[in-house]
Amino acid sequence: MKLDDINLQDLDLFVNGDPHRAFALLRREAPVYWHHREGRRGFWAITRYHDALQVYHDPHTYSSEFGISLTFDNVMPEQAGSGMMMILTDPPRHNRIRQVISPRFTPRALSAYEPEIRKICAEILDAVVERGECDFVVDVAAKVPTAAICEMLGIPAEYRDLMYSLGNAAIGSQDPEYNQGRSAMETGRNAQAEFFGYFAKLIDQRRKSPGRDLISAFTAGEVDGVKLTDLEILFNAFLLIIGGQETTRNAISGGMLALINHPLERAKLTSNPALMPTAIEEFLRWTTPVTHILRTARRDTELRGEKIREGDKVVVWNISVNRDEEVFAEPDRFDVARSPNDHLAFGHGEHFCLGAHLARLEMRVMIEQVMQRMPDLELAGKPERLRSNFVAGIKHMPVRFTPSLRSHSVGKA
Repeated sequence: MKLDDINLQDLDLFVNGDPHRAFALLRREAPVYWHHREGRRGFWAITRYHDALQVYHDPHTYSSEFGISLTFDNVMPEQAGSGMMMILTDPPRHNRIRQVISPRFTPRALSAYEPEIRKICAEILDAVVERGECDFVVDVAAKVPTAAICEMLGIPAEYRDLMYSLGNAAIGSQDPEYNQGRSAMETGRNAQAEFFGYFAKLIDQRRKSPGRDLISAFTAGEVDGVKLTDLEILFNAFLLIIGGQETTRNAISGGMLALINHPLERAKLTSNPALMPTAIEEFLRWTTPVTHILRTARRDTELRGEKIREGDKVVVWNISVNRDEEVFAEPDRFDVARSPNDHLAFGHGEHFCLGAHLARLEMRVMIEQVMQRMPDLELAGKPERLRSNFVAGIKHMPVRFTPSLRSHSVGKA
C-alpha cells in the first residue's frame, strides 16, 4: 500500500477493509496529510496522538462551528445547528450551554441512576437468556443506552423504539439498510425532522410543567442571562439522544466482540473482575466508536511543518491516534489490563464527551451481567458493520449461548 492508494472516503475500507493498515502508513509517512476528494476540496488527515491534542486544545484556531463530520461537512451551518448545538459551538458559548446540563452528568449525579440501569440491563437479558441466541446489537447492546438516555430526557418507555430507529437513520444515513434508497442527506434530514417534531411537543409540555429531566433543565436554563430558544433546545436534545445511544451501543458491541476474539483476555477478566475498569478503557480505545472529528481552520496556521490555510478542513482520526505507537505500547494488542490508557475515544479539551461517565457506567453494568449470565457467549455468524467512516458501528452480531432461566438477581444493587 502507498499513500496515493489511501482513500479515507471509501466506506468499504471501514466496512470490509483494513483501515488500521492505512492509518499505520499515514502515521509513519505523513501524519499531517492532505487528502484529496473527488469534486470537492480536500482535508487534512491528522493521525498522531499529540497532533490530535494540539487540534483539540486550540478551539480558537480549529473551530467546531462549521461541522464535525466529513459526512455532512457541506451542510449549511444554520441547518446543522451551528452556534446552537453544543458540539457545533466554540468557547465561550460552548461552555455556557454545556453548563446548563453538565451537573447532571457527573459521577456523583449519575450514581443515582445505577440501580435503574442495573434493572434495565437485567430486564434486557431476561428477554433473551432462555432463547440461547440473539442479535447482540439489536437485542442487547442498543437497548441499554437508548433506555438510559430516554429516562434522563424524560421520554416515556413506549417511545424508545422510535428513538432507536430514528437514531439509526440519523447516524447510518449512508448505509443502505437505513437510507432505503434515499440520499444520505435526505435520510439524515428526515430523521432530524421527526426527532424535532417529537421533541417540540415535549419542550412545550416541560415549559408548562417542568420535571427533573434534561428537557426541563434546558427549558429552565440560561446562557448569559437569556433563556435558550426552542430551536436551541431542539438541537441539543437531538445531540443527546444521538450521542447517548451511539457511542455506548458500539462500545458494548465492540467490547464483547473483542472479548470473543481474544479468549485469553476474556479468561483474564473473568478470573479477575477487578480488571473491569481498565477493561472498559481498553474497549473504548480498541473500538473507538467515533472514528473521526472534523474541525475548520479559522486562520492560517502550521502543524508539523504543513501550512494549514484559513477555511481548511482538519480531521482528527481518533481511530488512528488511539493506536499511535509513540503513546501506546503494542497498540494492536488487545489488553484488558492496559495501563496507562489515555485514549481519545471521548475526544479531549472543551468538547470532551459530556456523557463519558454515563457511557462507562452503562458499559460496566451490562458487560458484567453478560459475562455472568452468558459465560459461554460466542459468535453465531459474521458481525455486520455500519457503512460509515464516522461511527465505528456494528449493526448486527448474531451470538449463541447456553440458555438459562430468567433471574433479576444480578440486577439488584
